[in-house]
Amino acid sequence: MNTTRHTLAPLSAALTALILWGCEPAEETQPAPEASGNAAASGVEYSDPDNPGTASTPDSHWQCPQDAGQAPSGTLTAERIPGSATTREEAGLYEGPVWIGGSLYFSDFTFQEGFPSRVQRLTEEGTLETALENSGSNGLAVDAEGFLMAATHDAKAISRYELSTGDREIVWDEYADSPFNSPNDLTLTRDGVIYFTDPDFQRSAAPGGQPKTRVYRIDSDGVSVVDDTLSNPNGVSLSPDEQTLYVAGGGEQGVLRAYSLDADGQVTGQRDLAEVTVPDGMAIDCLGNIYVTEHTRQRVRVFSPEGESLAEIRVDANITNAAFGGPELQTLYLTGAGTLWQIELDVAGYPY
Repeated sequence: MNTTRHTLAPLSAALTALILWGCEPAEETQPAPEASGNAAASGVEYSDPDNPGTASTPDSHWQCPQDAGQAPSGTLTAERIPGSATTREEAGLYEGPVWIGGSLYFSDFTFQEGFPSRVQRLTEEGTLETALENSGSNGLAVDAEGFLMAATHDAKAISRYELSTGDREIVWDEYADSPFNSPNDLTLTRDGVIYFTDPDFQRSAAPGGQPKTRVYRIDSDGVSVVDDTLSNPNGVSLSPDEQTLYVAGGGEQGVLRAYSLDADGQVTGQRDLAEVTVPDGMAIDCLGNIYVTEHTRQRVRVFSPEGESLAEIRVDANITNAAFGGPELQTLYLTGAGTLWQIELDVAGYPY
């Protein structure tokens, strides 16, 4: 598997002015190096909130329907997907699901030294196969060009993979001249800005690290700190209109935090929407509702954008993350302790 490093092409000045999310970072932005590759962009699965049913960029191939459906309510139960249970003997977790081209991709890592990880694929036929060996990955996403984006703890970096060849590109791997701790989850704007969380869960996978756990942003100017006050930030997602960034973290006494963004992409404030217990990953539906996994509570809690509790989806083991998939993106897929679950909903959602 070939690896290249630090290739993030600059965005246009006009686009950058619209999407940069400054929020008084704890430290100054680290400048971008000379760029030679294409910027990671996320136009793949988003619709234009101002023009429902139309693509926001020429790269889009799926949009939220004009009638997005109805949010879940009450207490529901997700079912295990037959044949999805791990066959390996080592303890570990499935993580970071993302729906790409009719298949569900997810990270599969163990708790052995270095937290070895691979990317698995659940095909349309319901069989499991290995898509990438030795990926070192946790959270996954997809960019507008179809590259697999990954928060990778083995290289302490945000990485980008070519699925057909397995070639790997290191997008960014340091802040203030030191490696990250263990990048965990990531999300991308339509214009290619990357937000990711950097807790210390797999910090020992490789040497070095940061003195704090943080939320970061990568854009054409480099890497900057979004928040360094949330202990072990974990799941991260954007609202459909990209005016709110959601981050869950804090462990046993955790929170779902919302960062409000103005028309210029500047943070105008933040608030904690809800208390959550050991929060992990999350998903967003087309109505803007937030699906937060509570790892040891073995459930997903569904919140409205205002923080109102709407529903609870239960599973039968520790849970890690969530993503919408299926032909209409109305199947909620869940990852956890060596297995996958699914539940059909009446609302469409985003693929990571």
